[in-house]
Amino acid sequence: MDYTTAQYGGAAVAVERNKVLRNTYFLLALSMLPTAAGALLGISMQFAMSPMFGAIVFLGVSFGMFFAIEKTKNSAMGVVLLLAYTGFMGLWLSQILQVALRFANGPAMIGTAAIGTAAIFFTLAGIATVTKKDFSFMGKFLFVGLVVLILASLANLFFQIPAISLAVSAIAIMIFSAYILMDVSRIVNGGETNYVTATLQLYLNVYNIFISLLNILMALSGNNRN
Repeated sequence: MDYTTAQYGGAAVAVERNKVLRNTYFLLALSMLPTAAGALLGISMQFAMSPMFGAIVFLGVSFGMFFAIEKTKNSAMGVVLLLAYTGFMGLWLSQILQVALRFANGPAMIGTAAIGTAAIFFTLAGIATVTKKDFSFMGKFLFVGLVVLILASLANLFFQIPAISLAVSAIAIMIFSAYILMDVSRIVNGGETNYVTATLQLYLNVYNIFISLLNILMALSGNNRN
């Protein structure tokens, strides 16, 4: 009787974790719609902000939305706020897309960055899901790396050194790729049970990998228009 109960309990837990994972993937896919809409809007209106003022606005809006989403993550409002935030992120993304589109091969670079980002995500998410290994041990190291990355990015706003920009982008890809492994493994192993929070985490990973890949592609293979 105890064995049967344990079996049933284990199956129920597995079903619940799979439900969180499915909902997370669905909401992550849905979040790409407002992101694309925001990006198209930003390109059409040629949205742009100065690096320093823009950094202040971006951090202010982001931390404000993080707080609001966390407070409402167990309700429908959490989903609404998450999608609103991804729309804002799309608007912000339009700035780098406008830079890329000034190159003759801009659309190709954007497409390559998108395909590369998808390949990284599906590969690492698949590894975390299939192996069911707990990658949470990387958390402290990744957090330290993330803080250093943010500080280096802010410092480069002043210095504008291409080599540093490339290094930051390369390191960002490694850090946020590792975060995908860790975040998906947390869902699979029951460490994250809220799909709104899980979606936000994975969205930020994907977003930053895409921007970093696009930065590298523009630096190494961007062709100026004749």
